[in-house]
Amino acid sequence: MPVSRRKARELALQVLYQIDFTKQSSKDALQLFHNHFYPDKEPNEYTNRIVQGVEAYREEIDRLLRKYSENWSLERMSPVDRNILRIAIFEILWCSDIPPKVSINEAIELGKKFSTEKSSPFINGILDKISHSEKR
Repeated sequence: MPVSRRKARELALQVLYQIDFTKQSSKDALQLFHNHFYPDKEPNEYTNRIVQGVEAYREEIDRLLRKYSENWSLERMSPVDRNILRIAIFEILWCSDIPPKVSINEAIELGKKFSTEKSSPFINGILDKISHSEKR
């Protein structure tokens, strides 16, 4: 049974969190994650797309995070929030098949599920600014 895009985003969040701490390449992190947690299943294409896309555009994504997150450095953000934002920014700017509102709503839901109650407004505020100010 195929994995939903929401589940694929959750898996991508876990891999990106892993990359933050291990400094592995996306290829190595995806392989380790898949082999350890899902050895009997095919890797999820959308999870791979997100993780590899965030890695490919990470410098630009992090530049935008710094620009639009007033009074917050990347290092001060929780790793979970930082990676949720990275996923959504990648989707907003480089995934023309996904409406920005969907990416923002999905990021808010990830924040509710994996972070604190204060995360959702923080995530929404930054992504709203980026989606209205930056061009695909």
